[in-house]
Amino acid sequence: MKRFLLLVLALAFSTIAEAEITLPHIFSNDMVLQRETAVLLYGWAGPNEEFSIYTSWNDTTVNVKTGNDAKWQIQVDTPNAGGPFIIKFKGEENEIILDNVLIGEVWLCSGQSNMEWSANSGIDNKEAEIANADYPNIRLFTVQKRTSDYPQEDVSGTWQVCSSETMPDFSAVAYFFARKIQKELGIPIGLIDSSWGASCAEVWTPENVFEQHPELVEAHELVKPNPWVTVERSTLYNAMINPLTKFKIGGVLWYQGESNTVNAESYQDLFTEMITSWRNKWQINFPFYYVQIAPYTYGREFEGGVLRDQQRRTLQLENTGMAMTSDICTVEDIHPQNKQDVGLRLANIALKQHFKTLDTEVYGPLFKSSKVNGKEMEVAFSNSNGLKFKGKKPEGFEISNEKGEWFPANAKIKNDKVVVSCTDVKNPVAVRYAWKSTVIGNVFNGVGLPASTFTSE
Repeated sequence: MKRFLLLVLALAFSTIAEAEITLPHIFSNDMVLQRETAVLLYGWAGPNEEFSIYTSWNDTTVNVKTGNDAKWQIQVDTPNAGGPFIIKFKGEENEIILDNVLIGEVWLCSGQSNMEWSANSGIDNKEAEIANADYPNIRLFTVQKRTSDYPQEDVSGTWQVCSSETMPDFSAVAYFFARKIQKELGIPIGLIDSSWGASCAEVWTPENVFEQHPELVEAHELVKPNPWVTVERSTLYNAMINPLTKFKIGGVLWYQGESNTVNAESYQDLFTEMITSWRNKWQINFPFYYVQIAPYTYGREFEGGVLRDQQRRTLQLENTGMAMTSDICTVEDIHPQNKQDVGLRLANIALKQHFKTLDTEVYGPLFKSSKVNGKEMEVAFSNSNGLKFKGKKPEGFEISNEKGEWFPANAKIKNDKVVVSCTDVKNPVAVRYAWKSTVIGNVFNGVGLPASTFTSE
């Protein structure tokens, strides 16, 4: 009996000591790895197990050993761009070969329904866009919807080659971004879509942010439950972002804000902390480009304008960019169907700011300063070359008096500045533009991009 027990224990120890190599789902056939950097390959195997990893782009084999926690990771340098390549993981118990691997630009795309919105959800020129969506050097990964009370290590999903079969259910904004970047740079593009309709920014923000900023906890209490997604803090970050933070990316695209109009006054602080926390977790100061929400009947009269202005103010954070969309929307639809121009505007920002290949204006006019000249106020903008009004008269300007009362204002353009006045305001104090939730302003610059909502207060 004693010998039998020893044999059972020996077999059990052997089973524990040798386990199959396991990879997180973000590693699969058809994947894209970030170019010109040291990427992490990582996963699980048996405790203290040794195996080898072969990468074909440098024809190199390295040996890896797990720790007592059964985890392993190793840094591998990647070249400029190219493929297809293979990665081979070979151990005692199993062998995994990842095929058709490309090296290029990997961008994470997140937010709520306007980022999740696909061609099949309904976009302009849907049939033609789907029919012409065969781009084998664009790869798509959709993170499956999950929640968690604690940070996780893996997501559900798999990489797919972009085609007329796979593109229709993928983020349309992300696809149009990638199509433009791929066309201009001629390199593979990998897109990771981790988004969830109706989600507030708090669910995408790690818990340590709220521990450090209790005022954001208080602001979050204004967000009410909805039928489509949890509003519990950090739950989507834990399940759908944290597992990706060891996977090297080139940048982030973000389309969200509609669900934070109820606590819009705190959005700049929340959004800035969220972006910073993501960068800290990845240990990369990656570019973070986002879409300003469009005019819509959000609820209270001004909450949409407040949120848009908070997004504008977030541009104070380094290495960010914002695509304005007030000219490509309708106030009756919270999901504008023109996703092509949204993706194009994000791509142009990336091409100019990050890739340094575009030499043209990519922003609409952004508020820079204002000053009082008697009964008038003069507003200066950045990106204002060729400033103009579209339509018969300027719309959306207001000025306030010493009591803080706001009045519709007349406006005129002088030397690429806007001069505003109102007969009811003798001593103007502040100026704002497109402040109501539903107002679509008509100030544009010479390249046809719209001005952002702002207030000088």
